[in-house]
Amino acid sequence: MDAMRLIVTSRSALAESGDAPEILAEVWQAQALAQAIGSRLAVSGPPELRGEALGLTELAGRGCGVLDAPVLDPGDLRAAQLTELDDARGTLLCLGGLLGEVGIALVGMASSADDQATYWQCMEAIDAADESRDRVREMLRKLAAREAALPEKEAG
Repeated sequence: MDAMRLIVTSRSALAESGDAPEILAEVWQAQALAQAIGSRLAVSGPPELRGEALGLTELAGRGCGVLDAPVLDPGDLRAAQLTELDDARGTLLCLGGLLGEVGIALVGMASSADDQATYWQCMEAIDAADESRDRVREMLRKLAAREAALPEKEAG
């Protein structure tokens, strides 16, 4: 399935999640999807993005690691459904939006957490989502620089 479609599905699922376990499951799904997208870009994306894409893979993996993995049927793992990533820029723009929404959802959970363990789990996940989003922004910056340099090379 196309990366953009999976991101849209994740954004909808996160928005529709109600209680804390559902939110945490969707946050985990989003981080796993970011990890898969990072891996795909690291292997077959534009060369300028490969280092940042590896960093995204590691950070998103950390985001999954600080959360308890949800119990999912193998067919429900969105990251495993990733088969196409045709538009790196569009995918990164949407992924950045998803990671921002993940952070907002986690801030809401942390502020209403009844116990310290949940609070700190949310705080670590917020940090991972924020750092992942920073990597996405850096990749978008590199893509913009690459696109700006192409007309200069063609003219020269």
